[in-house]
Amino acid sequence: MSDGAKQLRLIVEVEDFDAAVAFFRDTLGLTQEAAFSGDGDERVMILEAGRATLELANPAHHRYIDQVEVGRPVAPRFRLAFEVSDATARTTEAAAAGAEVVAAPTETPWRSLNARLDAPGDLHITLFQELDQ
Repeated sequence: MSDGAKQLRLIVEVEDFDAAVAFFRDTLGLTQEAAFSGDGDERVMILEAGRATLELANPAHHRYIDQVEVGRPVAPRFRLAFEVSDATARTTEAAAAGAEVVAAPTETPWRSLNARLDAPGDLHITLFQELDQ
């Protein structure tokens, strides 16, 4: 493949569109790239989240990360992770905006501070802060 993929985009169907937009755009600070509406109540918003990566993990690693960050298996097959500059403050803000804290910020063996939340839109997310940067 001479020309690799230019963008990774995850499309999520959310029942409460306004709550999901408020959480991801207004609370987590993702930048609105575009928004469109159509017939009836059809709406979509594309949010920029900085650099995107695709992390592939086998089941053993998936279980290990759950154990380190939460202490028990909790994550579904898909989980979103957002790097933030202050995981503790962002976790507090996220909880105030409607996310359920699954695990408070915890320092990991690889020197990041990671929190787990169930966010609007039925998404399981990690907020992480790199401590050595």
